Amino acid sequence: MAVWMLCLPVLFPILAGAVMLARPIEDRKKRQIYVAGAVIVNAVLALTVLIWTPDGVLTLLRFSDTMQIALQIDGAGRVFGILVSLLWPLTTFYSFEYMKHEGRENKFFGFFTMTFGVIEGVAFADNFLTLYLFYELLTLATLPLVMHSMDGRARYAGKKYLIYSLSGAAFAFIAMIFLLTYGSTLDFTFGGVLDPSRASGHETLLQTVFVLGFFGFGVKAAIFPFHGWLPDASVAPTPVSALLHAVAVVKAGVFAVIRLTYYGFGCDFLRGSWAQTVVMTAAVVTIVYGSAMALRTPHLKRRLAYSTVSNLSYILFSVTLMTPAGLVGGLSHMVFHAVIKITLFFCAGAIIYKTHREYVYQLDGFGRAMPVTMAAFTIASLGLMGIPPLAGFVSKWGIATAAVETGMPLAYAGVAALIVSALLTALYLMAVVLRAYFPAKGFDPASVKEVEDPNRLMTVPLLVLSAASVLLGLCASPLIAVFEQIAAGLL
Repeated sequence: MAVWMLCLPVLFPILAGAVMLARPIEDRKKRQIYVAGAVIVNAVLALTVLIWTPDGVLTLLRFSDTMQIALQIDGAGRVFGILVSLLWPLTTFYSFEYMKHEGRENKFFGFFTMTFGVIEGVAFADNFLTLYLFYELLTLATLPLVMHSMDGRARYAGKKYLIYSLSGAAFAFIAMIFLLTYGSTLDFTFGGVLDPSRASGHETLLQTVFVLGFFGFGVKAAIFPFHGWLPDASVAPTPVSALLHAVAVVKAGVFAVIRLTYYGFGCDFLRGSWAQTVVMTAAVVTIVYGSAMALRTPHLKRRLAYSTVSNLSYILFSVTLMTPAGLVGGLSHMVFHAVIKITLFFCAGAIIYKTHREYVYQLDGFGRAMPVTMAAFTIASLGLMGIPPLAGFVSKWGIATAAVETGMPLAYAGVAALIVSALLTALYLMAVVLRAYFPAKGFDPASVKEVEDPNRLMTVPLLVLSAASVLLGLCASPLIAVFEQIAAGLL
């Protein structure tokens, strides 16, 4: 396969989205055909390139021998790219129905399509400079989606998202400069790029810079205390929330942290240092904090947002173990959480779309009124709780096992945090399920008489994703084997 094909999954949706913004399509059916065609074609292109990977590097722009914008696919990028390519079409079809009541569909689908290309750019990046470019473009492409309604809450959420993201990116940029100064290259190199002769005597400085970079990229991964933008961003249309929490923004943050840790500074340089203690402590605190906040939040989408804050730090905690098993656990939860969380947000969106009810205490009796939606919500909830044999159990078990294998006291504290978080997850998600299927005494069935599941454009993705969360749990071994090869530096 020709190396120039690497640019197609990145550039094609960006151009398709830009055309739509420049020349809006007023007829809804024609617009849906255009968007569906662009997304499906790009998903096929991306999967083709990711599976039959071209040999070599595609350099788009060269600044010097050590600095260029270039695309290439390695094991970690392939995992992230396939995840995005499989989930984006499902979100697209779901959005066709949901966005009918949100308005501004041309604007939404224009930026939505462009974001597909930008996030593929994150996956296809060959080096830190390219990753940084698409990381920043991701902020700009998703900002109009977060601010879609343009009311007061949306404007506030957008400003907060922009400030947090740009501030975090500044710290990440500093880390990149130091990697270039004390390393041999900016290209992703498993094991790290630091030159021992240059780094000698500057260990404390470089570890400090790593912590800055970790929290810089960690802003998009909603690490405490830089998580505040994510719950506020729940004012965005539900398809946007699903993408923010499952495959686009937050997963890009996690992916960037993986690159920084395993492919930048290197685990051998960081393992056992005070920097590892700092970042692991932040992840452990965030795991418990996010789950606790989700429990006390009655708004359904904000509850799911805080749940994401917690679960993203499952991944970060696993990454901060800085072992091959830790990377396997992190990659596993990155994939499995994406499938589970997008299902939960789709369910929340279906409820809001059909009933305009947004709070947990308003969902009494929905189990019988919306059987498909609530069944999918229940399956996804059990998966997020870590109930076997669902996908969430596999990844959480892997993370806990990796933590115990390190023998670190702080890692043991992380395992305790995982257990506490699992219990809190059961409380804040089962509260929704129990209300839906076992309404409180005095419940009036007439209150849900007009409530029903949405049409197939919204329910089919729910069924597909629910089945995926079960199958991924039952058939996880091949995926885990791939992740182990990546963690060994073989892919």
